[in-house]
Amino acid sequence: MDFMSDALSYGHRFRTLNVLDDFNRQALAIEVDTSLTAERVIRTLKHIIAWRGKPKQIRVDNGPEFTSTALETWAMENNIKLEFIKPGSPYQNGFVERFNRSYREEVLDLYLFESLQEVREITDEWLDIYNYERPHDSLGDMTPIGYLKVA
Repeated sequence: MDFMSDALSYGHRFRTLNVLDDFNRQALAIEVDTSLTAERVIRTLKHIIAWRGKPKQIRVDNGPEFTSTALETWAMENNIKLEFIKPGSPYQNGFVERFNRSYREEVLDLYLFESLQEVREITDEWLDIYNYERPHDSLGDMTPIGYLKVA
């Protein structure tokens, strides 16, 4: 999991919470809003768990939303280990950083968004392509969904 930030065409800042499965590189969620608190992270994770199942661990950096008491308590109550990467070592979360670069280059840098709704709509379209149509070198040129089906 990781955060990114960008701005709408008129300068209003927004953030994204990007959640990936490190097994098949599937993008499970990109949450878009002006503020993404620890409580919002938890809500997003609950939604993912409802359809995908509970992970044993979640790898995160040391950002305040991830080191919050709220997320720590929720993870402990759900028997999910929060695996923190070493500060200043984004390579320890390399697949998420690579995903962030693709999302930046293929979505955020290509559009001048007028609204959060527009960001969400274009992001959802891109996620379908990313998960269902786009082959990944790290998966033997399979899509994330294709890889999951044969695993």
